[in-house]
Amino acid sequence: MPEPAPAPRARTTPPADSTPGTTPDITPDGSTDGTSAPDRRSSTVLWIACAAQFMVVLDVSIVNVALPQVRDSLGLSPAGLQWIVNAYTLGFAGLLLLGGRLADLIGAKRAFTTGLAAFTTASLVCGLAGNGPLLIAARATQGVGGAMLAPATLTLIMTTFTEPRARTRAMGAWSAVMAAGGAAGAVLGGVLTQYAGWRWVFFVNVPIGMVLVVAAVRSVPVGQRPRAGRRLDLPGALTVTLGLTLLTYGIVATETHPWGAPQVWAPVAAALALLTAFAVIEARTAQPLVPLTILRRPVLVLANATVFALGAAMFAMWFLLSLYFQQVLLWDPLRAGLAFVPGALAIIAGARIATRLIGRTGARPLMVLGTAVSTAGFGWLSQITADGSYATDVLPPFVLCTLGLGLATMPLTVAATAGSRPEEAGLASGLVNTSRQVGGALGLAALASVASHTAASHGGTAAQAATAGYGRALLAAAAFTTVAALLALALPGPRAARG
Repeated sequence: MPEPAPAPRARTTPPADSTPGTTPDITPDGSTDGTSAPDRRSSTVLWIACAAQFMVVLDVSIVNVALPQVRDSLGLSPAGLQWIVNAYTLGFAGLLLLGGRLADLIGAKRAFTTGLAAFTTASLVCGLAGNGPLLIAARATQGVGGAMLAPATLTLIMTTFTEPRARTRAMGAWSAVMAAGGAAGAVLGGVLTQYAGWRWVFFVNVPIGMVLVVAAVRSVPVGQRPRAGRRLDLPGALTVTLGLTLLTYGIVATETHPWGAPQVWAPVAAALALLTAFAVIEARTAQPLVPLTILRRPVLVLANATVFALGAAMFAMWFLLSLYFQQVLLWDPLRAGLAFVPGALAIIAGARIATRLIGRTGARPLMVLGTAVSTAGFGWLSQITADGSYATDVLPPFVLCTLGLGLATMPLTVAATAGSRPEEAGLASGLVNTSRQVGGALGLAALASVASHTAASHGGTAAQAATAGYGRALLAAAAFTTVAALLALALPGPRAARG
C-alpha cells in the first residue's frame, strides 16, 4: 500500500511570475486571475491588520457622542471641546503621507508596531486626562500614531498577499473594516458613554492595542529589509507634513470662522506655498519622499481623486445624521448610535459583494455602481423633515448610501495600489489614506458650513431650521458622490490599464 503523500508545505516564495510585494495579476483596473488561499500566518497578519485599522478609523467617530460628557467633566469651552476632535484630525491627516513612506524605509512591521504602541499609550493618557490641554495633546499623539499605523496595515496586506485572489479577499476584508469603522464608532461610543462614562471611549483601545502589539511581534514577519543607502527625504517630509497640517487646520477653522476670515485663508495660503515647495523639492532630490513619476499613472491619480470625493461626502454623513438624531429627533446617545447599525451592515454587505465580483468585472464597474448608488441615497436622504420617521425617511436612503460605499471602497483601494513596487507599497497606502482623510476633513467643514448658513437663514422652529440645513448639506454631499462617479467612469478599462 503506498504511503500517503506528505501534506503540502506552506508557500514561502511567490509564484515564478510574481515579485514579493507586487500585484502581478491585478491590473490597475482591478481585474484578477489565478487562485490561492492564504496560509495560517497570512490569515493572522490579515486579522491583526484589520483589527488595527478598525481601531484607528473607529477613533475618528467614537468621541463625537461623548463630547457633552467631556465638556461637563472637564469644564471645557466650545472651542476647547472642538479641539478634542480636531487635534486627532490634524495629527492623523498631516502625517499620513510621511507615515506611509516610513513603512517603506524602516519596514512595515516596525512602522506598524511603533504606531500601534504610540496610539495605545496615547489612548490610555486620554482616558486618564484630568484637564482639557492634556486631553487635547494626547489626542494629537493618537493621531500621530494612527498616521504611522493606518498605511502600515495596508502595506502589510500588500506585501503578505502576493497571489491575486488571496489579495483581493484580504483587501475586501480590510476595506469593509475600514469603511464600517465610522458607523461602528457611533454605536460603540453611544453604548460606552451611556453605561460606562466618556473615559471608556479611550480606555477601550488599551487592551485591544496591547493584544495587537504582542500578536504583531510574534506573528508578523519582518519581510524584505529596506535597501541599503535609502534615507528619508527630510526637506520633503517637513514641507508636506506642515503643508497638510496647515491645510487641515484651515479647513477645520471654518467650523468657527467664515471662509474669508484670516484664521482660514492664512493657513490655507501657507499650506499651498509649502505644498508647492514640496513639489519643487521632490523634482530635484535624488531620493524623494514621493517620486513625482508615480503621479504620471492616470489610474492612481483618478482613483485617489475618487477616494477624496467619496470621503468628503461620507465623513459629513455620519456627522450630520448624528446631529439630526440627537438635536432634532431628541434621541439619547445609545439610540442614536444604534441607528447606525444598519449602515455598518450595509457597508460589510457591499464589500463582500465587491470582493466576489471584482475578479469578473474589474474595479471600474463596481466603483461607478457604488458611487451612483450612494448618490441616489444622498438625494433621497436630503428630503428629511423635522418630524420625519427613521423607518421610512432615513433608513432606506441611509442603507443606499452605505451600500454604495461598501461596493466602491475595496475596488478603489485595489485600483489606487495596483502595480506598486515593493519599495512603493507604503507610499501608495499613504496616498490612499491621505486622500480619504483630507477629503473627509474638507467635506465635513464645507458641508457643516452649508448646514449652518442654511439653518441661520431659514424660518420656522429651531428643529425645522436645523433640518433644512442638514438636508441642504446632504444634497451637496450628493454632488460630491456625483463627481466621484464621473471620476470612476474616467478610469481606463482593462485593456487600457494593461497596455
